[in-house]
Amino acid sequence: MSTGPVPEEDGVCCVWAECTARNVRLQSLLLSFLSEAALENSPASLIVSPWFDQVRVVLVRSRNPLNIGAAARAMSNFGIQKLRLVTPWEPSYLGARAAVGASDVLLNSEVYGSVAEAVADCGLVVGTSAVGERELQHPLKVLEEGANEMRRALAVAPAALLFGSEKFGLSNEDLSHCHWLMRIPTRDAHISMNLGQAVAVCLYELVRSGAQIPMRDAPAMAGAAEVERLTQVLFQALRESGYVESVAEEAAMEKTRRMLRRLDLQGNDAVALTGMMRQILWKFRHPEKPE
Repeated sequence: MSTGPVPEEDGVCCVWAECTARNVRLQSLLLSFLSEAALENSPASLIVSPWFDQVRVVLVRSRNPLNIGAAARAMSNFGIQKLRLVTPWEPSYLGARAAVGASDVLLNSEVYGSVAEAVADCGLVVGTSAVGERELQHPLKVLEEGANEMRRALAVAPAALLFGSEKFGLSNEDLSHCHWLMRIPTRDAHISMNLGQAVAVCLYELVRSGAQIPMRDAPAMAGAAEVERLTQVLFQALRESGYVESVAEEAAMEKTRRMLRRLDLQGNDAVALTGMMRQILWKFRHPEKPE
């Protein structure tokens, strides 16, 4: 759901306020339903597993304080504590934090200037999309399949779940940081969901099995920060070699970023490839003088 400025006319203001309040009530009912469903097979409450602390929920350019608050509440309902916001609209973010009853999740949230910074410590980055008529460049997984794959990845390293702004979703540049995308099945006539609702549904699917995930002693996969360093060095080499045209740099960078994330590199491999690319760059910049 997208929200615009509040109209100045008193009558319209009342209608807008009533609709906003109704949406908040609907969000509360949805969260209550999902919370009860998650507890259905438990005599007391949802058992918070250690791997819950590996999940990062990242909200990109959120503008509505009610939606930010609803997303934080959904996280609290399902035991997920790490909320990160990328360039939120400051008045909304500060308003949500200052609201009476703001959750600890929101009060302890972190703000970043870019998606790359927000997911730097993550081994897996998953974007969310309603898809619609958008031409996707990533593998797309339905909710249940995506949640299962995220749980497997969380056994090795932290994972991030990205949600875009209420009005525009995630941009192509945002999506270029993702390994794959996940969507909530909805009817074609109304594919988009409110931000707080989408966060609640995704986290419910992620935690509902209640299964303990054994932390695996597997080779360390390259974190997002390591892959992004390799991306930047490789792209610089491509630019200086003349492979990339200046008019198409943005699209070429997104393509390069997507390609490297599809490789699922191990940490040592990403470091080695970065060193190789830096040596190639050095040779570009310091050609041997002819004898």
